[in-house]
Amino acid sequence: MNKNLFPLIAVAVAFGLAACDKKTESPETAAPAAAPAQTMPAAAANPALLSPEKANETAPAVFKVKVVTTKGDMIIEVNRAWSPLGADRFYNLVKIGYYDDVAFFRVINGFMAQVGIHGDPNVSARWRGAAIPDDKPVLPNKPGTVCFAMGGPNTRTTQIFFSIGDNSFLDGQGFSAFGKVVEGTAVIPELYNGYGDSSVDQMRFQMEGNAYANTFPKLDYVKTARLIP
Repeated sequence: MNKNLFPLIAVAVAFGLAACDKKTESPETAAPAAAPAQTMPAAAANPALLSPEKANETAPAVFKVKVVTTKGDMIIEVNRAWSPLGADRFYNLVKIGYYDDVAFFRVINGFMAQVGIHGDPNVSARWRGAAIPDDKPVLPNKPGTVCFAMGGPNTRTTQIFFSIGDNSFLDGQGFSAFGKVVEGTAVIPELYNGYGDSSVDQMRFQMEGNAYANTFPKLDYVKTARLIP
């Protein structure tokens, strides 16, 4: 399979792109390593998640985010000079708690770990059309960098991926990394990758949220993502 296609199908449901080698889901019955995802609709507790038009603050020039996952903690450093619009979008998503209880639904050994489909389908529905324009790549997509996935030009919304391998070949395809993991880099390759590239149906995940994600009990999750003061 051509690695160049992998992140391009990240927001396929919003742009009509087909996933590569789509497989039939085969939910596993083994107990998850961590507590199952929450079932209460996130938007009921946090209405800000339903208002992407209000999540439009300009990010600080440099800021850090602590990401607590089911495999350990990471700290991401974001520099707005690397990807201004990407940094702004990530800053606003973290500020409203978007990534809390969100699954790493696509982890490919030696390549990348992808997260960003919300567990509440009502939230996903509001953000699918909230795309931002592209930024010119500055920071190479090397191990530990963080970048928005996209389904073509100007399609970045909420899905991000952590590079596990050297993905600098993506630079020329317009993938603009906005941050890098500065603490906890060992967490990324430990995220569960047994479901491969296409076991988790992104369309169903978008439509059903964590009710669907929970049928893949070995998925790892972002528990919380918070700005560091």
